[in-house]
Amino acid sequence: MSRSVHVRTTLIAPAVCAGLLLAGCGGESGADDGAVSLGFVNGGTSEFHTCLEKAVQKAAKADGAELITVNSRQNAATELANMEDLIARGVDAIILQTVNNDALEGGIAKAKAAGIPLYLTSVVSDPDDILGAVVVDLKKVGRLDADWVAEDAGGEQVQAGVIAGAPGAASDLLVEGFVEGLPDNVTVVANQPGMFNAAKAQDVADNMIQAHPELRYAFVANEEMALAARKAFDAAGADVRIVTTNGTEAGLEAVRSGKLSATVANSPIPIGETAVRNTLDALDEKRIEKVSYAPYVLVTADNADQAPRYCP
Repeated sequence: MSRSVHVRTTLIAPAVCAGLLLAGCGGESGADDGAVSLGFVNGGTSEFHTCLEKAVQKAAKADGAELITVNSRQNAATELANMEDLIARGVDAIILQTVNNDALEGGIAKAKAAGIPLYLTSVVSDPDDILGAVVVDLKKVGRLDADWVAEDAGGEQVQAGVIAGAPGAASDLLVEGFVEGLPDNVTVVANQPGMFNAAKAQDVADNMIQAHPELRYAFVANEEMALAARKAFDAAGADVRIVTTNGTEAGLEAVRSGKLSATVANSPIPIGETAVRNTLDALDEKRIEKVSYAPYVLVTADNADQAPRYCP
């Protein structure tokens, strides 16, 4: 297998050509220099997605693989168009960070019909349909935040709110784990999507505290939204304790300062590295784990300085 390197990046859809990093553009099919050609379909533009893409790019370059990346920007139709684009380019395999389960089902069908192997990040489908997947156990991530709330509440009857991400995929698992992990004395009085968008999350938080002035806790599906929610709660003069996920530098600093009470650090670096390594190994007919699990850890002010690095 050739290991010469050629990384190129394409944004959103076949008709759009905008360079990023070591960018190129055009209608090439597969690798033009003998290198393995990988396609990476990213699901959005949050810090998690950006850092995941950097991890995939870095790993592909280190392994001598050609990489074409496309971004679906949380749009299921765009994800399917991106899959069609990569199939038309004749990539050897596709790594997919899906927008939601509906898009995932369609993407798997397209890859199978084209005979192109598919490796998933963050979610798992029927193992017979894919090369494999690398995931964080998102329900357990949500449960860790619930455990913190349960301990902090100490048996007192309190209210909690949920600001989810985009429905249909990873966010659902986070929220499910959080809600199921709460004790009976913590009542979820509101659950609304922030769509992994800070401005949207701030609006949701503002509406939530107006409707529920006794709100004590909020679970927010990522730190970018959590920091926006903090602004809304502070503006309302509400002492709402926020728990969240990611482990970004901004998130860790907010935990240290007390703006956020806890976060669950789940760095995208091992996700991207594992996805590329396992995809290339599978193409080389090496045995790989069908489902690999990425690490995560609850972070509070007490251990924030030991949190893993978030972005390459």
